[in-house]
Amino acid sequence: MDLHMSTHFDFLDFFAGSGLVTEGLKDRFHAVWANDICALKTKVYRANHPKDQFLQGSIEVVEGESLPHATLAWASFPCQDLSLAGKLQGIGASRSGLVWHWLRVLREMPEKPPILVAENVVGLVSNKGGEHYRALHASLTNLGYMVGAIVLDAACWVPQSRPRVFVIAAKKGADLEGFTDREPSWLHPRSVLGAASGLKDFLWWRMPPPPPRKSNLCDLIDFKAPYDDEEKARKNIALIPDRHLRKLTGARRFLKVAAGYRRTRSGRQVLELRFDGLAGCLRTPEGGSSRQYVVIPRDDRIDTRLLTVREAARLMGAPESYRLPGVTDSFRLDGSYNEGYKAMGDAVAAPVARYLSENLLAPLAGRLDRNKSIYAA
Repeated sequence: MDLHMSTHFDFLDFFAGSGLVTEGLKDRFHAVWANDICALKTKVYRANHPKDQFLQGSIEVVEGESLPHATLAWASFPCQDLSLAGKLQGIGASRSGLVWHWLRVLREMPEKPPILVAENVVGLVSNKGGEHYRALHASLTNLGYMVGAIVLDAACWVPQSRPRVFVIAAKKGADLEGFTDREPSWLHPRSVLGAASGLKDFLWWRMPPPPPRKSNLCDLIDFKAPYDDEEKARKNIALIPDRHLRKLTGARRFLKVAAGYRRTRSGRQVLELRFDGLAGCLRTPEGGSSRQYVVIPRDDRIDTRLLTVREAARLMGAPESYRLPGVTDSFRLDGSYNEGYKAMGDAVAAPVARYLSENLLAPLAGRLDRNKSIYAA
């Protein structure tokens, strides 16, 4: 694919959160405008990226006529109504439904960006037989774009299970030779196939698979961080299911760490662990069951504690210098553990955005940049 590697393209970061999309794209795309309603995420974004490009406030009051021209518009719109946590109310509900304001803003822009990305949870394509995706697909098509969706799991780059859907659109008339296939690939699991069923204009985006991930969970853990006291550890251990506890103690010679979440099973709370070298998908910390635990088997005991904010940041691919609340290093911002955990748990893994940029978005932007007429289409 053709791209001058020194080229930077301008982009708009809608629902920008704590800035990990801006971080992931920065080698190829320059954020000329970013927006989020959350005061906490605004603080984190502005601490790590230029302050003057960020507008705090609801997308409901953003006017497309006021935005700068850009090659790419990225929208990681709210996922609550497309997930179990939001009771699967759907893309028309109050929170996930803010994506329609994004489309309104795009319609209002004098020159719409030739490339769009909308990111969300897999429920966007899997729930109700793909109905929510097809509604978004139709709206983007009517807006003048060619559209397809892929799934990328952050576990390909960092030791965290975090599959996400990326809806990618290019202006109609764009030359997409070399960027799409005629059939599905590793980017298109069964959930995408179901959502795409019956859509004659669905694009099968193309990218090479990444090389094998080199790190495991134990590589990101700070083994010097404080652990729970004996009483709290005992209570946590008592929540571990027997089969998980047997596996944990039986593997202590070669297993350095396991991660787990508290869940309710058959009316009782349990601490479920995973033993595959991955952390579970990070979440926001509202409620004790949403914070992830680290469990470390020793020769004579089992240590437990919550995942630290810096460990959460590493699982999201943020650099060690990323400024956050709730960290104990020199890059600390004012704020609590829960604020720092939320800033990372409700974000896009930076290496995923970077890989998508390097292998699809930036090469495509380079192609379109040499065909300026696509901007005015």
